Amino acid sequence: MEMESAKITNLYDLEKTIAAELFEGKTYPWELLPQIGEFIISLGERLDKSVYEERESHVWVAKSAKVFDSAYLGAPCIIDEEAEVRQCAFIRGNAIVGKGAVVGNSTELKNVILFDKVQVPHYNYVGDSILGYLAHMGAGSITSNVKSDKTLVAVKDRLHSCEIETGLKKFGAMLGDRVEVGCNSVLNPGTVIGRNSNVYPLSSVRGVIPEGHIYKSGADIVKKSTADM
Repeated sequence: MEMESAKITNLYDLEKTIAAELFEGKTYPWELLPQIGEFIISLGERLDKSVYEERESHVWVAKSAKVFDSAYLGAPCIIDEEAEVRQCAFIRGNAIVGKGAVVGNSTELKNVILFDKVQVPHYNYVGDSILGYLAHMGAGSITSNVKSDKTLVAVKDRLHSCEIETGLKKFGAMLGDRVEVGCNSVLNPGTVIGRNSNVYPLSSVRGVIPEGHIYKSGADIVKKSTADM
């Protein structure tokens, strides 16, 4: 059984990322996770040198991006145009930071794609995850990317009694376009949040949250009204 709400076509506007070609031929976004690093190296070598500079081996930064001196950029990574990487940000590698995106103070990234204008601005950890256009993670919210028992991650859509084994040990969260995650929330391994959905602060989220819903607790997920969309 296919999981419609977790498909790439139902989560992301691929015109809002420099990594669009990596999504080609794939059904679910987590299929990309093992390929991010290799893709960055390939793409980086093709970037326009009048727009991007290779600051060190496999670290490409757009000339219009703002990267604070105290930020760490690990290879391979691409920081796209007009992005901002703030004080003490820790980019461990295998990371694409989209156009106009914000990576904030003490935020850590590892094996991620941030679409354009994503904001992870305050003490966030984002690992083995893909965040869609205009997604925002509130202060202190994180993606937990490894299960406590170290078993492989499955994506579970309890609403439709559907489960997909991913074969991945490390898998954080897939956030659709315009998702808002409240402060100090934890997105457990294998979380998928549909477009235009909100997560209450202090939440512990797991499984698939449908597009256009509000996550209040595991037992209280409500559909937004048209006025809220």
